[in-house]
Amino acid sequence: MDAQTCLKKLGYVGVLSFATVDSNGNPQVRNISAIHYEPDAIYFFTARGKDFCKELLDTEKVQILGYTMYKEMIRLTGTVKPTPEDEQEKWRDVIFNEQPYLSNVYPGDTRNIGIIFCIRDMSIEYFNLGVNPIFRESYVIGNGMIQPKGYMISDECIGCGTCQTVCPQQAIEKGSPYSIRQNNCLHCGNCFEHCPVSAIKHRVK
Repeated sequence: MDAQTCLKKLGYVGVLSFATVDSNGNPQVRNISAIHYEPDAIYFFTARGKDFCKELLDTEKVQILGYTMYKEMIRLTGTVKPTPEDEQEKWRDVIFNEQPYLSNVYPGDTRNIGIIFCIRDMSIEYFNLGVNPIFRESYVIGNGMIQPKGYMISDECIGCGTCQTVCPQQAIEKGSPYSIRQNNCLHCGNCFEHCPVSAIKHRVK
């Protein structure tokens, strides 16, 4: 698995959930399908008058979620910017050609109310629930940043093995200290709650 494969899988999903934050700090989610994929970028269309457009312009942040028929979750977190003015028509035509239904929504010149945004700097989280143990991995495109999540076992570990017995994915290995295989960790926190000496810590506070 790699970042480019994740983008291809999002393309197969088709309709993706786009999350933003409005001016009151409230989360907002939309389903978007007017999307074009490049190996290192995503382009998408929305109308300039929509609240969605204003939120993108105000924060320059978006999170995108897709879920495949194979129980794969792909979550993309990125910085979003309008494409340069001299490229707007080019990418608008590309998206309308790939998504013919858009011509029914915005017939003729009304498509010009649209604005094309691009995401080039992104992090991608891949999470496969369809295998055992589960598998997760993170990737970066451009200047995206990976934020550590989940748990780790500190040097306070006394080697009792309690965490290993309660892990639903058997993702904890014996050692001094014990260790968590991050690619197989659910982030459920069961080990954290059962550790008798609080040796298991959040990777990010």
